[in-house]
Amino acid sequence: MDLLPWLAAHGGVSHTSALYQAGFSKHSLAAAASVGAVSRVRRSWIVLPDASPERVRAAQLGGRVTCVTQAAAQGLWAPQDPAAHIAVAANASRHDSDGVRLHWGSGPAPASAHEVVDPLINVLFHVAHCLSAADALAVWESAIRKKKVSVDVLRSVRWRSESARRLMKAADILSDSGLETHFVALMREIGVVVRQQIIIDGHPVDALIGDRLIVQLDGFQFHSTAKDRRRDLRADARLALRGFVVLRFDYAQLMFEPCYVQDMVRAAMAQARHLGAR
Repeated sequence: MDLLPWLAAHGGVSHTSALYQAGFSKHSLAAAASVGAVSRVRRSWIVLPDASPERVRAAQLGGRVTCVTQAAAQGLWAPQDPAAHIAVAANASRHDSDGVRLHWGSGPAPASAHEVVDPLINVLFHVAHCLSAADALAVWESAIRKKKVSVDVLRSVRWRSESARRLMKAADILSDSGLETHFVALMREIGVVVRQQIIIDGHPVDALIGDRLIVQLDGFQFHSTAKDRRRDLRADARLALRGFVVLRFDYAQLMFEPCYVQDMVRAAMAQARHLGAR
């Protein structure tokens, strides 16, 4: 196999030992570097010009892409962060880390020094330490929903931190989105019990509190057209006519106005809007 396709198939970044094992010679690497087809990082790493900047930075630092950076790369729900999250050994020397969030130490899964991305178990381990409990739980549940990992596997891991153990116990496959997980966590903070994905009027609702209080959650790009908005208004009207109270919150409110969301739910419950007819 040619060098460039092999590198592309392996994420655009590789340690020279892996390249030699694959059958490439020092001469072939030097020839590719001489014409600018590849470049060398820290002597032992070969990278393609279009390789992921995060992977290249990990190679430069002798670490692995992890936490929210790798979670997003795997298609999981993750909060946006312009910094590249890189895991480095606990005894690694201090590095110039501009634009990088360093994670010292390693997760419970073994990883080779020649890897530039963390295994998913370690990604979730670092997420547990790096993010708020609500955001970390959203990432974990996203991994479960997308079948990247099973709940049974997570429960069997010997987590070495209390934050990861708490997330392991809380992770649940019922949430339909990271946003929904965030809402459930906000309700737990104020002692409100939420039931998720309950079928009402022939469709699942995001959350049901008590018998009558429905909460619907709109994602960041949820209403892409006026047609979408009209569909939701019709659904809310049907629920209202059946005696339900519907609160609808969007991404910005949940992420940046959590106290407002909690206060609205509290007010509705104080008015007994969550209770059925006496």
